[in-house]
Amino acid sequence: MRKILSVLVICMGLGFFLTSQALCHTPLCSCYDNGDETITCEGGFSDGSSAAGVDIKVVDKNSKVISVKDKDGTTIPLKGKMDEDSEFTFIKPQKPYKVIFDAGPGHAVEIDGDEITE
Repeated sequence: MRKILSVLVICMGLGFFLTSQALCHTPLCSCYDNGDETITCEGGFSDGSSAAGVDIKVVDKNSKVISVKDKDGTTIPLKGKMDEDSEFTFIKPQKPYKVIFDAGPGHAVEIDGDEITE
């Protein structure tokens, strides 16, 4: 009986370990310059799951959210959530910036604005 119980505990432990590893996914985000003074970022996870609704923001060197003026002169902060296609498009800032794709603790990706090309 003791041997059966030991084997059962070992099997449950291995099952828990393998299941927790299967649930892990790495955040992925890439951004590109559209050539029209806008930047589009696409996000997702290594397991293929969507990034719709994930927080994203554009910050300056002091990690403060950057605001820009749109075509109508309205000031808008460059932060929001990935849309249903896991994309976020924003007006390209005229000063140094970085994009932060934040899917929670341990699941953030930072992209320096200098690395974003067409």
